[in-house]
Amino acid sequence: MTLNLDTKVGALVLAHPETMRYLEGQGVDYCCGGHRSLREACEVAGRSPAEVLAGLATLGDSSAAPARNWAEASLTELMAHIEATHHAYLRSELPRLELLLEKVLGAHSENHPELDEVFDLFQELSMDLMPHLLKEEQILFPFIRSMESGAPAQACFGTVQSPIRVMESEHEIVGGLLVKLRVRTSDYTVPADGCATFRALYEGLKELEADLHLHIFLENQVLHPRATAMEAARQS
Repeated sequence: MTLNLDTKVGALVLAHPETMRYLEGQGVDYCCGGHRSLREACEVAGRSPAEVLAGLATLGDSSAAPARNWAEASLTELMAHIEATHHAYLRSELPRLELLLEKVLGAHSENHPELDEVFDLFQELSMDLMPHLLKEEQILFPFIRSMESGAPAQACFGTVQSPIRVMESEHEIVGGLLVKLRVRTSDYTVPADGCATFRALYEGLKELEADLHLHIFLENQVLHPRATAMEAARQS
């Protein structure tokens, strides 16, 4: 594809998965904001569009193996990957990070009052994510699997677009909380008096952000559009 500042960020990452890590480092939203042009996404992130574009142009020189293009997989395979990789990660990582956060809060809250807000934001994030995973696993994903298998896909919501709208609205909320966490932690910068547990917490939160961005990208930019198109094709 031709890359320029009018290229949609979601389309860019879909065609070139290897750009994810670079955009992540630049703070450019490619998941919830995948509908934006590169110019718009850079402006929202407070980055120079020209500099980000120039940086993207250098990625072609990398010899690293590209990430898998999930647009070429079946939807059933993609959903299995999302559940086994991203859902499983959240179920193990969120409790671990909560324990770390409680320890850091107990040891450092007097000198770092911002940790109280970090704790509240993390709790809100966790409470939003856990029921979200269940809705996907128990409602949306089974419906899509039925469609792809050719079996009658009947549900009380009528069309796959209904749960997709709910999921994407919840993704927006999660994305907003991640932005607030990054701001409140000063881009996950460990303070000078931060202990090893403090460092492990912020590294974990940064990894959580990256995993959620990829998770949401796979759903918003790959799974949902293809499921919507599949349903339309079945009804035509």
